[in-house]
Amino acid sequence: MATFTKLRSGSWRVQVRRKGKYVSETFLRRKDAEVWAIDEERRIDRGEPSTKSKRSDARTFGDLVRLHVADLREVGKPIGRSKAASLHFLESRLGVCKISELDRERLIQFGKERAREGAGPVTLGIDLGYIKTIFSHAAAVHGIPLLMEPIILARIALTRLGLVGKGNERDRRPTQEELDRIIAAFEANARQLIPVARILRFAVATAMRQDEITRILWEDFDPIQKMLVIRDRKDPRRKAGNHQGAVAECVEISLARLRAARCYPIKQQGQ
Repeated sequence: MATFTKLRSGSWRVQVRRKGKYVSETFLRRKDAEVWAIDEERRIDRGEPSTKSKRSDARTFGDLVRLHVADLREVGKPIGRSKAASLHFLESRLGVCKISELDRERLIQFGKERAREGAGPVTLGIDLGYIKTIFSHAAAVHGIPLLMEPIILARIALTRLGLVGKGNERDRRPTQEELDRIIAAFEANARQLIPVARILRFAVATAMRQDEITRILWEDFDPIQKMLVIRDRKDPRRKAGNHQGAVAECVEISLARLRAARCYPIKQQGQ
């Protein structure tokens, strides 16, 4: 027999007692609790062990981060380099915190600590965004009873304190003199193995991001049409498969110089 109890948080706790066995779980929605209870009763009738939900093992924020990463990997959605680095950092700083400890006060304290360390308003906003992503994923996918309100209130508080906000607009490009000084510093470093100076010239000439440059294949470049296919161009809505064509003579010139110098940021097919 299953018993359903509505908790003060609004979640539902279901307890199943059948044939001398007892199991319980907590869900955000009663319907999910009812479906789980029926399944557990059938398993007990068949003499099968109770299902162990992933959420029953989640006790800390680090558990939620690992659960999020594992779920995305399971459905074939790789995490990008920037997001992976941010999640790794958040896990190192907040991973040992129990889920119940990440309330409004603790998140505000985290924000102030990050600001003292030099994190700007945009960086801190990204941190809070990923924390909310981790919480919402665990609540939606696994039914873990989590509240978004503490994160929302913490963001409001940190915004009012000036610690979260938009970045400053760039009002100028680096001058040629500044670029020359940077390039000269790399070329003067005898221990520098990667030809950063040449890659920098290519990046400036094409306005391409690092990941976009490293994904280029030689067959992506059409020297006749002077067209270069930029794979998975960054986009706020869709990145995978967002290939774009770029028309620029500077691309041909840059590739020719890099190839002549035996510098290969562009990969052959299959590499």
